[in-house]
Amino acid sequence: MTLEARALSIGYSDRVVGHGLDVTLAAGEVLALLGPNGSGKTTLLKTLLGLLQPLAGAVLVDGRATSELSSAELARLIAYVPQVHTPSFAFPVETVVLMGRTAHGGLFSAPSAHDRAVAADAMERFGIDHLAQRPYTMISGGERQLVLLARALAQEPKFVVLDEPTASLDFGNQGKVLSEMRALAASGHGVLFTTHDPNHALRAADRATLLRAGECIAEGPVREVLTQETLAALYDAPVDQVTDSDSDTVAFLPG
Repeated sequence: MTLEARALSIGYSDRVVGHGLDVTLAAGEVLALLGPNGSGKTTLLKTLLGLLQPLAGAVLVDGRATSELSSAELARLIAYVPQVHTPSFAFPVETVVLMGRTAHGGLFSAPSAHDRAVAADAMERFGIDHLAQRPYTMISGGERQLVLLARALAQEPKFVVLDEPTASLDFGNQGKVLSEMRALAASGHGVLFTTHDPNHALRAADRATLLRAGECIAEGPVREVLTQETLAALYDAPVDQVTDSDSDTVAFLPG
């Protein structure tokens, strides 16, 4: 199963953000999307998710245009973890995670025992099961991000799309999320995430797509695409490359 964008133009009624974009995400792989602020990453994600309509081209899941799918069908295929989420109601954390199960039932139907078991497993995987009865509004921003990740996992999708999933997490939880993305891929999910940190892409991704000013400037296996030269061109800034004794890339740092 694949999630694809073909000859995609993205943007809004008053402006085009990107054009000529081809993106393919296969089940069982992790794809990292990198680019400077304003390059169109979030707009691309929203178009892939069906939250924005393509200005041209098409988005397809396993060869079927997402425009042909109902919102419920799409929710069973793709889960989304936004970059920022401002809580409005003091729902318990468990309830927020259970909201991911609405893709498999009615919006107002009571959660089943199976739904609760799936939600409990998702919370345990991210180490937030002890927060189950805490109000979502009364936990830290980093903890809320983990709750949203657990909600996406409870959705049991084929693809998981994450917009800067480590942005508000501490060092330890960043590692937990990157490891979980690899685990999702190993279990057959396709994972797409945006990041400003090329080291996270090196750590977690199989492939990388570099987006600048709405255009793809490089795409391919992560260690072939992420080089000192391509990152300097992507961000229009000097980049330092840290290597080990065998001259293998270990990390990139701002120059």
